[in-house]
Amino acid sequence: MTISSGHSDRSSRLCRDVLCLDDFERKARRHLPKPLFGYIAGATETNASLRHNAEAFQAYAFRPRVLRDVSGRSTETSLFGKTHAVPFGIAPMGISALMAYRGDIVLAQGADQSGMPMIISGSSLIPLEEIAAVSPQAWFQAYLPGEPDRIDALIDRVASAGIRTLLLTVDTATLPNRENNVRAGFSTPLRPSLRLAWQGISHPRWTTGTFLRTIARHGIPHFENSYATRGAPIISSNVTRDFGRRDHLNWDHLERIRKRWSGKLVVKGIMHPDDAARAADTGADGVIVSNHGGRQLDGTASPLQVLPEIAARVGDRTAVMVDGGFRRGTDIMKALALGACFVFVGRPFLYAAAVAGLPGVLKAADILKRELHSNMALLGVTKVSEISADYITRAGSHRAINGGHSGNP
Repeated sequence: MTISSGHSDRSSRLCRDVLCLDDFERKARRHLPKPLFGYIAGATETNASLRHNAEAFQAYAFRPRVLRDVSGRSTETSLFGKTHAVPFGIAPMGISALMAYRGDIVLAQGADQSGMPMIISGSSLIPLEEIAAVSPQAWFQAYLPGEPDRIDALIDRVASAGIRTLLLTVDTATLPNRENNVRAGFSTPLRPSLRLAWQGISHPRWTTGTFLRTIARHGIPHFENSYATRGAPIISSNVTRDFGRRDHLNWDHLERIRKRWSGKLVVKGIMHPDDAARAADTGADGVIVSNHGGRQLDGTASPLQVLPEIAARVGDRTAVMVDGGFRRGTDIMKALALGACFVFVGRPFLYAAAVAGLPGVLKAADILKRELHSNMALLGVTKVSEISADYITRAGSHRAINGGHSGNP
């Protein structure tokens, strides 16, 4: 995918007054039709888990060290034997190509150019092969289909695409109650209505630059990566059926996949140390502590709250990663201090892609990297691996937290 100089210049101008990741969210609120912004920003029922994710960072405070030479500091880190420029990457986000033109490809390109991994969503609207072609280091996140033969076929498809890290999302036993989507006017499948038409008319830059451009060049978007074969179009009633057959999945399925998949295997959606241990016992190379961005069981704790216990339990034998509510370099440092070896960031990167395409994604990555780089100096460390529990305390307490960073696998 190429970007014209005119489009790139316009996108760069849209980024000029962006000083932090939250600025992209404010711009996206204006740019996107209300139903689409609501789909990204919202969660389930009372949004309790979403609030927990944001509030959890306030429970921890730093204990900086001073008079240390930090002039040679670096944000580089290693994960699964590969060195990345930063200890964070882009989390999987569904239907990104409806928010930004060729959104998954834009996110993948931005990740590659920024030296970090991006995870392709199983509910993306662009075939995983096309995304892997522009980003060979991209991971793939699978929502497991219901039948064993379909699971095998999907795993084989991912391997054939040259992808080397497979991520299984395991906290989706059934569709959650996303009444907030309904109130915002978003539905799956998408249903034409006067309300939706007005949203298109009142947001012309998105309508012409993303929606109509996509239809003209690529036709009606389909869910491309749920199975080994093409899924349903976003306007089909089959969408609900395709995403609703997961309540019988169990640890036997993970064992089956581990035997079939020769690459790195990551399990996402772990919130309990016993499940983390079971995943490690099954041969998972990593786990992502995650409550799905607050989009599944409302009232679930924040990943940051349960991270230390999970890291203490399995951090010596599997990579412990985390996502959920990360917006600042200081947020990332708190997760590293609490035992994570890597962090994934979702919504802010999709906002950036929606607002300004590839320049937006690059800008978001640069903001987060610069924050992390300067904050490491203020904390008194020169390497990501040095950020440990010794540098953090419970807010209102003067004692360090037991446990902490166990190093990069």
